[in-house]
Amino acid sequence: MCGIIAYVGKRGAYRILMQGLERLEYRGYDSAGIATLCNNNIFINKSQGRVRNLQTRILPGCLGIGHTRWATHGNPSENNAHPFTDNNNQFALVHNGIIENYLELKEELRKQNVQFSSDTDSEVIVHLISQSYQGNLKKTVFEVVKKLQGSFAFCVFCKNTNEIIGARNGSPLLIGVGKEEYFFSSDVSAIVEHTKEIIYLQDFQVAQIKSDQVKIYDFENNQQNLDIKQIDWDLEQSQKQGYEHFMLKEIFEQPQVVQDSLNVELDNLKKDFSRIIILACGTAYYAGIVGRYLIEKIVKVPVICEIASEFRYKDPLVNKNDLIIAISQSGETADTLAAIRLAQDNGAKTLGIINVVNSTIAREVDDVIYTRAGQEIGVASTKAFLAQLSVLYKLSFYLSNQNFNFSTINEKIKEVLDLNQQIKELAKKYYHHSNFLYIGRNFNYPLALEGALKLKEISYIHAEAYPAGELKHGPIALVSENMPTLAICPKDSVYEKTFSNIKEIKARNGKVITIATIDDKNIAQISDDVIYIPKVDDILYPFIIAVPLQLFAYHIANLRKCDIDMPRNLAKSCTVE
Repeated sequence: MCGIIAYVGKRGAYRILMQGLERLEYRGYDSAGIATLCNNNIFINKSQGRVRNLQTRILPGCLGIGHTRWATHGNPSENNAHPFTDNNNQFALVHNGIIENYLELKEELRKQNVQFSSDTDSEVIVHLISQSYQGNLKKTVFEVVKKLQGSFAFCVFCKNTNEIIGARNGSPLLIGVGKEEYFFSSDVSAIVEHTKEIIYLQDFQVAQIKSDQVKIYDFENNQQNLDIKQIDWDLEQSQKQGYEHFMLKEIFEQPQVVQDSLNVELDNLKKDFSRIIILACGTAYYAGIVGRYLIEKIVKVPVICEIASEFRYKDPLVNKNDLIIAISQSGETADTLAAIRLAQDNGAKTLGIINVVNSTIAREVDDVIYTRAGQEIGVASTKAFLAQLSVLYKLSFYLSNQNFNFSTINEKIKEVLDLNQQIKELAKKYYHHSNFLYIGRNFNYPLALEGALKLKEISYIHAEAYPAGELKHGPIALVSENMPTLAICPKDSVYEKTFSNIKEIKARNGKVITIATIDDKNIAQISDDVIYIPKVDDILYPFIIAVPLQLFAYHIANLRKCDIDMPRNLAKSCTVE
């Protein structure tokens, strides 16, 4: 969830690290810090809060490490910010992940009179390195990683050398290959302006970078071959391009994203399975529920959609005849990765629907379909959601040996984007409310879940989503003038049922905002406000409905002056459990 950047070369490290941290800030923004090496001295600048707080002090040196933090152990504070040093200020270290046995290690180190300056699990690593060091940093790291339980990616340097050592087990870490310079990073976005040659570290690997070389080893100190990949990202993808927020920019990119993602090739995927299990978390999980409904409708095979973090702990029944579909924007989601490994151990075939090329899940599954959303910087996922839907729809018709005409869907999405100003005005009417209900049926139920999630994520308003038919089984007790309901009620196969549920809310003086089909002449009679969307085939409504839900959440959050691209307590890539 945190961000790592490291540099060694001929240029000043501080500005490169600052630029990298700014690109990585969507991964964590509770605190940030930089450590550089100059004339055998370690210089450190760290602060609670945003990366920009580090601009007040420039550090010298051509070697350094940086970190932006999403707190797991210890509250956001300067003391808990990375990098960490040992008691003799000989080593500096940054770490992503969770060291599960840190309390045991901490107690052992305290018996050796080691003094701790933070409440984090990460600090134990730098002290272990300091206590074990006998002149060879790489060798010391090999000794230390064998003592660590949990997930980690860390970078460390010693004030007496001109190298940075990085290690990976369970958290992403990659190497950027430049001209007389090398980088470590947890994400390509931090270094794409400097190089497009990337080496993706695997689990149980250690890498050594100097200004003129890179070497990679496994945890047993066996040197590995260098597998350099070319990436096709560019810096422009990381810019707002005139939009007030990345989230708004990414919402408006969706027509092209859907078109591109519907054009993925699926020719070589196998179809020999008796059941499908979809594994995902958060927004990807809601895309998975839509996929479950569609696959069962079109392909006629049983589908289970599971939250990945629950799947791995419930002794799941998985066998070699199952197809496991893992959905993840980052391809690094820790719970989803652990779940597919469990499925593979039980002989199941795995397929990834992933946005980031060469990410960990993409490398580990049997087959992968890349969504074509491009880089998504806004922490609250928007275009990645529609990209995932696009691939799930394409996959469903591929598995059923059917064709479907998607040619007009991107134009319909553009029509909904034209409602932006209307939705902004609607938000002004509702942004002061503290609670919302979202309801929908069939395909529209997971859209209600996704809409409520977006509102929670970026505006901090409490929102709950239910199948519309479940209102009478408890949640209707919450209905009041002060708790609006957003009802998803297009002219589809369950229209009359949802219409009746809206009437039940109005009978109890509830306020209702309805997303409805443009030719619906009756819906306004039972709604306080209506967002009219174009008419499409029933199964395509998720693409159309997602957009007003995103815009409604966005404008409410903006009116509440929330930090939309970096909402509190959240980070973009969930690389810890």
